[in-house]
Amino acid sequence: MPVVRVDKDLDSHTMTVVAEYDAPVERVWQLYADPRQLERFWGPPTWPATVVDHDLSPGGRVTYFMTGPDGGKSSGYWDVLEVDAPHRFVVSDGFADDSGRPNPDMPTTRMELELTVRSGGGTTMTVRSTFASTEAMAQLLEMGMEEGMHAAMGQIDGILAAVG
Repeated sequence: MPVVRVDKDLDSHTMTVVAEYDAPVERVWQLYADPRQLERFWGPPTWPATVVDHDLSPGGRVTYFMTGPDGGKSSGYWDVLEVDAPHRFVVSDGFADDSGRPNPDMPTTRMELELTVRSGGGTTMTVRSTFASTEAMAQLLEMGMEEGMHAAMGQIDGILAAVG
C-alpha cells in the first residue's frame, strides 16, 4: 500500500498523509497536471471523478464531480494558491453545488501537496490538509476523508504502471 503514514494533530487542525511511489517526481506530478490522469484516482474506486475545469496555476481553479455507485454526485473545487512544478502546490479545497459554485455550508481545507525524491529512488508524496477548526476537521473525518484519501492514493501505482 502506498500510504505509509497518516498523522492527525487536533491542536493544529491538520492531517498529513505520506505515500511512496516507485516513479520519479516529474512522473508523479503529471498525475495532477493532466486532468485525465487526475480523474483516474482522485475519487475513491466506487466514486470516480470527472474533472470539468483544470487550471493548475496560481489563481486558477480545478473543478470536478465524483459519481457514486447509486448515480449520486458530489462536486468539489480547488482554488489554486501556489504552484512550484513539479514539486509542490497549495490549494483551497472545497465542496461545490451541482453548478460548481462553492458550497458555503461546507468546510474548506488548505491542501498542500509536496513531492520529494525518496531515498533510494522514487517519490515521497506528502499531503497536508489544514482545517479551519476542530469541528471542521471532525466533520470531514466523519464523512470519510481519511479513508477516501487512502483509497484514492491506493490507485496511483496502477496508473503509474499503465501510463509509464
